[in-house]
Amino acid sequence: MNNAIEYSLGFLDGTKQGQKVFMNNLGNAVADMASLYIDSAARGNPELLHHIYEWYRVWSPDARLFDIKFISSDTTINLFSEFRQSKTIQDGSNIPFYDKAKIMENGISVIITPRNSPVLAFEVNGEQVFTPNSVTVNNPGGATAGQYKAIFDQFFNNYFSQSFLMSSGVKQKLENPKAFKDSFAAGGKQGRPAGIKAGNRWITSIKVEVE
Repeated sequence: MNNAIEYSLGFLDGTKQGQKVFMNNLGNAVADMASLYIDSAARGNPELLHHIYEWYRVWSPDARLFDIKFISSDTTINLFSEFRQSKTIQDGSNIPFYDKAKIMENGISVIITPRNSPVLAFEVNGEQVFTPNSVTVNNPGGATAGQYKAIFDQFFNNYFSQSFLMSSGVKQKLENPKAFKDSFAAGGKQGRPAGIKAGNRWITSIKVEVE
């Protein structure tokens, strides 16, 4: 009986020892799933999310201008996002709009100044306009301002809490520690060491499936 009790306590200790590995695995999976969720949203609403991808490649995973990263501990996962600089060139331009994701998402005004020509040339309502002066574009992304944050928040406030833990299998696996039962016989003989080994092996072996 004492060995069985020690095995149970050891199993809990083993799970605690392996929690950081589990949380790191979970963090990677959540970051991947959030990125795929945003790709799917961009496919359905390209006019609102085109700014977080390279030009003309909206919702393509290898054209993302955002990275979702995380920092994990034994008990928490903190996720955050960073924007990449754009490398592609928009039609009619000759240099990349490097910070287009950051600028358009935050609605930052842009001042365009002639560099390789004495004038700027652009269209307004279908008419060609030439000016030697700098031009301020107050909202270069139009309706895109704030849309990345909105879809990022939507994933964590709605989809993650309601669907991800179920669809990924994590909830079911955490609620059914089969490894405890499988190693119970060994625990009856070895006590705490068997419990620690079983608990650590169980928690670190949980795979989070991302579809």
